Amino acid sequence: MKVDSALLGPGGIAFLCFYILTLILIGWLGKKARKENSLSDFYLAGRGMGVLVLFLTLYATQYSGNTLVGFAGRAYREGYHALVLVTFLSAAVGAFIVYAPKLYRLSKKHEFITPADYVHHRFGDNKLTLFAAALCLMALANYILTNLKAIGYIVVAVTGGVIPFAYGVIALSLVMVIYETMGGMRSVAWTDALQGVILMIGVITIFITIQLEYGGFEFIYNQIQLTDPQKFIPPNLTQKLTWFSTVCLGFFGISIYPHAVQRIYSAKNERTLKKSIQIMAFMPLITTLFMVVVGLTALALFPGLDRQTSEGATLLVLQDLGRRGAIGAGMMMLFLSATIAAIMSTVDSALLSMSSIITKDFYTRFKPGKSQAELTRLGKMLSWGIMAFSVYLAIVLPQTIWRLLEIKLELLIQVAPAIFLGLYFKKIKSTSVFWGMAIGTLFAVSTMVANKLGLDIPAKPWGIHAGVWGLLINIGTIFILEKIRSKPIE
Repeated sequence: MKVDSALLGPGGIAFLCFYILTLILIGWLGKKARKENSLSDFYLAGRGMGVLVLFLTLYATQYSGNTLVGFAGRAYREGYHALVLVTFLSAAVGAFIVYAPKLYRLSKKHEFITPADYVHHRFGDNKLTLFAAALCLMALANYILTNLKAIGYIVVAVTGGVIPFAYGVIALSLVMVIYETMGGMRSVAWTDALQGVILMIGVITIFITIQLEYGGFEFIYNQIQLTDPQKFIPPNLTQKLTWFSTVCLGFFGISIYPHAVQRIYSAKNERTLKKSIQIMAFMPLITTLFMVVVGLTALALFPGLDRQTSEGATLLVLQDLGRRGAIGAGMMMLFLSATIAAIMSTVDSALLSMSSIITKDFYTRFKPGKSQAELTRLGKMLSWGIMAFSVYLAIVLPQTIWRLLEIKLELLIQVAPAIFLGLYFKKIKSTSVFWGMAIGTLFAVSTMVANKLGLDIPAKPWGIHAGVWGLLINIGTIFILEKIRSKPIE
């Protein structure tokens, strides 16, 4: 993404530096507030989050660089079809309503740390547990990657390219891993609370400014009709199936993000959890919808951008508002702080979750008997290693943010049957779930790889994501095997 000039002057950049240093201070305070050197305290904040902090950390984690950069970029490329993203995020909240309270009660009783802890408790199968944990790890690694790419774009825009993409990614990654390893979930949740407030104010402010400066939806519609009218063409059957498929990714994928599940575990009580989810139900309308409007505004203002350049749609709109005098340095600083906040709050959460999965689901199964202090120390070391590798991949890989998001979810949703069916179908056995997960994952990965290699196989057969086809095969395999198992032998 190219920018004509820096979005912020020296004063604004100094403010952002101060803000980032504040996050490190909060991380230190989180460290001081730790009550014990245990996995539960480090990864779940002692299971004591109240309504406000739990809501804000859920919000800040769910609405990330994908939302503020990737969603606007997709809206630019797809026009009004991108409104499906509102339903996409709403579906995730719907899934929380379905399964979160029941999973919370079990986590409280059996002291779960990771999503795979539930899988192991429910099915008692090490192979299935490790497989589920591995898929969670791949999804989280991809999640970190998408957001590190987003933060690189932001740094380039803020400084007018004075700080290169790679240097920006490295610097802010270093900040995140420092405060994350200081206080664990407590530090992450407290920084998320601050970042969530900034994010909400920033998104609302930029939406209102766009309406006032450009004339709102009428301007957007008229301009796009002149320059790119096909962006308003009603969807065909294949596109409708893609919409449905995208919503499935939200319901079965986003809702079981490992870091989201860990926040469910962290709630002070079930009432706290339910209240936080109820507030979350309104967030797609005042966050996702607003960012889709930002992307459509960019389409109206800057038609003809290529795929890669369109990833910077949000920043191009900000730059134009700055040139028009519609926003001053303060407002520019607010939104860019919101964007950086969204990204950092997501990356730190995913990083914490990755280190917990490797420590709890892999290391302790092969190296039992380690003390809580030793495991916590290992988790911190892993965070540094994971972040270093993720930074490298963010710098060298060319994929767009939205496509990376899709790939991640297409793998993660293969874990969904183990959780959803496990919670509500007591007779389902581990063997059926394992083979369902294996065959579904194999189909999804094979399809994506074949498409990438240039074979005549679409990444979305008939408009449906390969991962959603994999999920259908996954569930179908489970029920077929259960039917065979339950059939009496004559």
